[in-house]
Amino acid sequence: MKSRKMIDLEQGWEFMRKGITKLKNRLEGLPETPFSSEEYMMLYTTVYDMCTQKPPHNYSQQLYDRYRESFEEYITSTVLPSLKEKHGEVMLRELVKREANHKVMVRWLSHFFYYLDWHFTPPQSLPTLNEVGLTCFHDLVYRELFAKVVGAVISLIDQGREGGQIDRALLKGALDIFVGSGMGKMIDFEASLLKDTAAYYSRKASEWILENSFTDYMLKVEECLKHERDMVSHCLFSSIEPKLLECVGQNLLSVYAIQLLQNERSEYHAFLREDKVEDLLRMVSRFSKIPGGLNPAASIFKQLVAADGIALVRKAEDAASNKKAEKKDAVGLHAQDFVWKMIELDDKYLAYVKDNLENSTLFHKARKEAFEVFCNQGVGGSSSAELLATFCDNMLKKGGSEKNSDEAIIEEELEKVVKLLSYISDKDLFAEFHRKKLARRLLFDKSANDDHERSILTKLKQQCGGQFTSKMEGMVTDLTLARENQNSFEEYLSNNPNASPGIDLTVTVLTTGFWPSYKSFDLNLPAEMVRCVEVFKEFYQTKTKHRKLTWIYSLGTCNIIGKFEPKTMELIVTTYQASALLLFNTSERLSYSEIMNQLNLSDDDVVRLLHSLSCAKYKILNKEPNTKTILPTDHFQFNAKFIDKMRRIKIPLPPVDEKKKVIEDVDKDRRYAIDASIVRIMKSRKVLGHQQLVMECVEQLGRMFKPDFKAIKKRIEDLITRDYLERDKDNPNLFRYLA
Repeated sequence: MKSRKMIDLEQGWEFMRKGITKLKNRLEGLPETPFSSEEYMMLYTTVYDMCTQKPPHNYSQQLYDRYRESFEEYITSTVLPSLKEKHGEVMLRELVKREANHKVMVRWLSHFFYYLDWHFTPPQSLPTLNEVGLTCFHDLVYRELFAKVVGAVISLIDQGREGGQIDRALLKGALDIFVGSGMGKMIDFEASLLKDTAAYYSRKASEWILENSFTDYMLKVEECLKHERDMVSHCLFSSIEPKLLECVGQNLLSVYAIQLLQNERSEYHAFLREDKVEDLLRMVSRFSKIPGGLNPAASIFKQLVAADGIALVRKAEDAASNKKAEKKDAVGLHAQDFVWKMIELDDKYLAYVKDNLENSTLFHKARKEAFEVFCNQGVGGSSSAELLATFCDNMLKKGGSEKNSDEAIIEEELEKVVKLLSYISDKDLFAEFHRKKLARRLLFDKSANDDHERSILTKLKQQCGGQFTSKMEGMVTDLTLARENQNSFEEYLSNNPNASPGIDLTVTVLTTGFWPSYKSFDLNLPAEMVRCVEVFKEFYQTKTKHRKLTWIYSLGTCNIIGKFEPKTMELIVTTYQASALLLFNTSERLSYSEIMNQLNLSDDDVVRLLHSLSCAKYKILNKEPNTKTILPTDHFQFNAKFIDKMRRIKIPLPPVDEKKKVIEDVDKDRRYAIDASIVRIMKSRKVLGHQQLVMECVEQLGRMFKPDFKAIKKRIEDLITRDYLERDKDNPNLFRYLA
């Protein structure tokens, strides 16, 4: 077999160099004949032979290195000079052309050196010849001219923004080089483009905002956004679109939004005030396309809603002051009107956002925050929690609402009341006021409808949780059980004639934990009433021997017969009043001290009941001296000549202001709640800083009330003295839980 002739490195490379030079000449447009099949095969075979010769004549590594060097030499001597001497659009055209030529050169040389690529590079874990060729262009051309190329591309983009005609195909071709390089330059280009875009639109915004109305300015914004989207779809890469649009929106809208919406040319306020629905919807649509674009508009909307609400509060405050000057019940009379107006305002802006502002969650949030601002401002010395509780009381008690007969309307209004409560921070204060008033409605049979009572409790439970309504639900259940208990008592009396109390008796048995706390005095009952108490005790012991009855006489009512000289009348009075009046069955004249001693009541209670019987509308007793003030030196006697056109009259006691007691009870409950929250947090965390403990405590309790930072600090100190917590010895702002 004839042996193959050995090819020397330089001899073989000289032949390959001639082929590479011919390829370069063709790329440069110089006259060269096309490669024939024979030439192609000779070039391929030369590489094959040089790669398959036995060592030391195997020149694979040398060919691999010279392959790369041939690209570097061509780029350095020919490509780079041709690019550096050109600028702007001309330079971009040359770049696109040179990059296309380079790819052709890589493709041809990869074919010539195919055997090297197949036989040598994989075992050596070297980059492929294709990768080597492309990397050369990137490293030598792109790194050298990157800033110049970026400047030319951005200049072309800005020219298009100014309305100039640009070669989009050229722009896309130049940008495709960024994508094709795959070497991270895309990020650098993106940063440069966004920086230029921000500067460009910032300049435009500063000019346009001085020259255009709100509507005209917004039209320009829309045109710019449309142009950028169009530019992306035809020239740029899709991944940059969100960032580009955000950049445009930031510099055209976000930066100038407040100025846009508040300046004298802005129609935004008019849109809101005059219900220009189409204009508002257009404005919302434009701003919503920009990330964060609606925030300033929502902020101004919040200010307008808050201003309406604060004006309503001020008007209510003035009205309450007038009522106080007229010595009227400022809370009772004004709560109804004030809360109705609050509900109407809430309905108005709720519908406004739904109908005019695309039901935007951002505007709903702004509306809610605005209501939280003014709904927590008291009126006439009464907190919003008290006013809302008074409103509920008027709605739910008999004769309290003109709409009591319409079930659907009542349900709808109850829903609105509970929604109004969601804006109030002191929900626990509302709960206590509502519980007190609910107790009076239930105990004195003033509730218009049990279903409505249960309905509002269900709504409150959904809004504030089960703990919020647990006691109130227990009160409603208690009344049902009390009625059943009363039926059992009446059945007991019918079966035991000897146990009859002698007068009609109704007893409401309640569970202590559910109801508000009431004063319990050992009232010295008249003999008639003592018999009633004894009979009921005997009955109750037949049902249970494990429960103790505590009698709350301050809540009792009595119907007694008054035999006056003009006519006999039925008097509806409290147990205290009845006990006082019955004293005059055996005495014609009694002093203040005698009445107090015989009844065993406090001074305050004696003053109240004697005032109601001798100084108020119905003077059942004559007082000596005849003044409007009850004093310990006064004397009283039965007014036998009392007359009234009615045969049945109710004699009320002077009202007691329970506000102070409610606030005291709530403050006490808040102390317990703060203690429990601190212990709960520390038990799980073991060690915690002061600031973090306070913030977590506020977050836990925020659903029911807004705890005061000073109160939390005070409770922390108290828990330290009670050995629940201790301060860190080295850091006084660090607390440790003591198990």
